[in-house]
Amino acid sequence: MQKLEVRLKQVSMPELPVEERLRTFNEVALGYSEEQALAEAARCLQCTRPLCVEMCPLHIDIPEFIKLIRLGNYTEAAEKIRQKNCMPSVCGRVCPQEALCAMGCKNTIGDPINIGALERFVADWELETGVRVPEVAPSTGKSVAVVGSGPAGLTVATELAKMGHHAVVFEALHEPGGVLIYGIPEFRLPKRVVKQEIDYVKKLGVEIKTNIIVGKTLTIDDLFDEGFNAVFIGTGAGLPKLLGIPGESLCGVYSLNEFLLRINLMKANLFPYKSKTPIKVRGRVAILGARGMDAARAALRLGVDEACIFYQRKVVGRADDIRRGLEEGVKLYPSTKPIRLIGDEKRWVKLVELVKLKPGQPDRTGKVKLIPEPGSEFLYSAETVIIATEHIPNTIVAANTTRNIKIAKKNKTIIVNQENLEAANGIFAGGDVVSGAASVIKAIEAGKRAAQSINAYITKH
Repeated sequence: MQKLEVRLKQVSMPELPVEERLRTFNEVALGYSEEQALAEAARCLQCTRPLCVEMCPLHIDIPEFIKLIRLGNYTEAAEKIRQKNCMPSVCGRVCPQEALCAMGCKNTIGDPINIGALERFVADWELETGVRVPEVAPSTGKSVAVVGSGPAGLTVATELAKMGHHAVVFEALHEPGGVLIYGIPEFRLPKRVVKQEIDYVKKLGVEIKTNIIVGKTLTIDDLFDEGFNAVFIGTGAGLPKLLGIPGESLCGVYSLNEFLLRINLMKANLFPYKSKTPIKVRGRVAILGARGMDAARAALRLGVDEACIFYQRKVVGRADDIRRGLEEGVKLYPSTKPIRLIGDEKRWVKLVELVKLKPGQPDRTGKVKLIPEPGSEFLYSAETVIIATEHIPNTIVAANTTRNIKIAKKNKTIIVNQENLEAANGIFAGGDVVSGAASVIKAIEAGKRAAQSINAYITKH
């Protein structure tokens, strides 16, 4: 009976104790030990029709890499993953496996296999022991400009380099990595891991240039004039979308993007000793929007009294990260909507006025719309407010060019041919700049598709 229980239950991943988490930005999930990884790998049934592979956007051979773990062949297991995914240490930490591959796990009488934890184990093992860089195809003499160094851009560059093309990545910020660097906190994704994965990309021959804003410093026209055979746009969805309510210009109000960028990229949490970038967060913090879990957890680590997320339907995030946030003291207020922000005589935010929501009548699709509940308005005292609604793409690269790149009016995404991700002749786009804000794994999948299309295009031209 005891053996059956072990087989049914997922091996728990060690985590930092809650009291330690709130004193540091160190990673919370500590990863499997070798013994724990072997125990979890032993639970895999090695299905003849592995639905986990079908549910994975990259179609990684999950049973095979798990079998290699069971055999103790960790390097081979990592290489099996890298055949489809150039950033396994990243995806092992931030990919929402519970909504993807783990949903296809056939171990239905017990917990699904912790695929992400096993991916992270072998990927970290590989980074520590040294990544074996695969041989690339002979040089084709073709070159591709990749605009944006987030997961989509890095994936495109990796795949093209393997094919023998010269890929040059242009990044607007002073560090490459895109959302992996500026958008995800250290306690979820250590930046050393991102930098190690980027080093792997560089070893394939990819060139990365920082502090260049394509659309300002250079244009797409300039890139073609310089001799590039094709351009890929992977600039993500990093622009904030504000609420459009009174008081958003008050002091003490941050967009989610600014708040996380100050901490993740500029290290404002270390001000003034190891950073020149300050961040003023104090008292009670109101996070307005469903995407605010990372901001709430970061605010608690900065020493605020309380961090509350006000949202309408469902908090966005991985199940484990939401659980950890609640353990750390994040408070959730569902079915609420902000009306206005109120400041003091010095224009510092002091109060948030909100209204409670209730189910209304279903629309034509059957979706029930939430509507304000009359007389339910209330005030929340807050000295800091973070706007954590959806993000929108930055399409400055597409706007400042003579090329005919179309941008959707509603969500500001770049419009592409869905079959080959081509936005205009010789110009391709993918990731959040096309889909809107989505997951890292979806951006990687788009990058792989785009690389195939770009290869086909430049081979013919």
